[in-house]
Amino acid sequence: MGSPERVAGVARVDRRTKRLAKRIRPGEVAIIDHVDLDEVSAESLVSARVRAVVNASPSISGRYPNLGPAVLAEGGVLLFDALTPGVMDLVGEGDEIEILGTTLYRRGEAVAQLERLSPPRIKERMAVARAHLSEELDRFVENTLEYAKREKGLILGDIPLPEVAAPLKGRHALVVVRGSDYREDLAAIRGYIEEMRPVLIGVDGGADALLEEGYRPDLIVGDMDSVSDKALLSGAEIVVHAYPDGRAPGLDRIERLKVAAKTFPVPGTSEDAALLLAHGKGAALIVAVGTHSNMIDFLEKGRSGMASTFLVRLKVGSILVDAKGVNKLYRGRLRLRYLVQIGLAALIPVLVVIGLSEPIQRIGRGTLVHLRSLLRL
Repeated sequence: MGSPERVAGVARVDRRTKRLAKRIRPGEVAIIDHVDLDEVSAESLVSARVRAVVNASPSISGRYPNLGPAVLAEGGVLLFDALTPGVMDLVGEGDEIEILGTTLYRRGEAVAQLERLSPPRIKERMAVARAHLSEELDRFVENTLEYAKREKGLILGDIPLPEVAAPLKGRHALVVVRGSDYREDLAAIRGYIEEMRPVLIGVDGGADALLEEGYRPDLIVGDMDSVSDKALLSGAEIVVHAYPDGRAPGLDRIERLKVAAKTFPVPGTSEDAALLLAHGKGAALIVAVGTHSNMIDFLEKGRSGMASTFLVRLKVGSILVDAKGVNKLYRGRLRLRYLVQIGLAALIPVLVVIGLSEPIQRIGRGTLVHLRSLLRL
């Protein structure tokens, strides 16, 4: 038998995966507490080029087929679920750790037993999760409708909107969330952005997504928990999403940066708040990038998030266009024969003009006579 697989590196510990992904360095080990690891969080860890992930919670609980573990496996990141309780307290930020087989060592001392979620193991667990999907969805819909009944007046009625300088009335608004395929979809609609010049609204980390593509957001809406200082200091207007009772935990960070901001108390997620703001301010069209749009997205959100999103989509649906997956329409490559055919087709009108133009014909005949004399033909 071969020696057990060994992983060694610096540990970065955080219960908020998206927060950890922003500060972890390539080759380090992420210690997280994230039940049913979602696709977007996993993509952020792959982009950070972590060596391995140790999860204090089940990465696949079996409730539904969450996509995060498969994303890590495809990205070459090792995934372990902790079998020993309290691993978040057993390993400290910046500790040098080692994983030998399925044992986690800190400073040479074994502190936790792990389970390796290899690609075959992930596949097995996902099969079980898919079998439970119908049952989970039934519970989810019932709970969602309960939340929707409580929140319908708050969302479908008149909502007090913050005053913003961004000229949304009669304009297109592009709402960017750092969700699945957001980079590809932003690249696919670059022509639309350059032609229509929509008002650019970044939802938390969506503001950084815009900056990465060379755009400056006009508005940043969110809880301010996953957006960079660079984005917040970019000159964009800032709207802090607050609870319906007015509490806005994200406002503390804005005040520390000494940046002006408005608050927007409304139920639901920051994504919902951004859509409601654009709609309420009279946007002619809302184009959404990276937003939640399918069943797995909604299950990952949780039933309360699903309720608000359901109601918000009802309210703004007449002017909402979802750009998710647009990039898949453009993944084909132009083949050489297509380019040759296009070139030949473009030559046809040129040849017709030459055939019908007497001056061009005279030039052609003169050139031919000159060539013959040079070549003594």
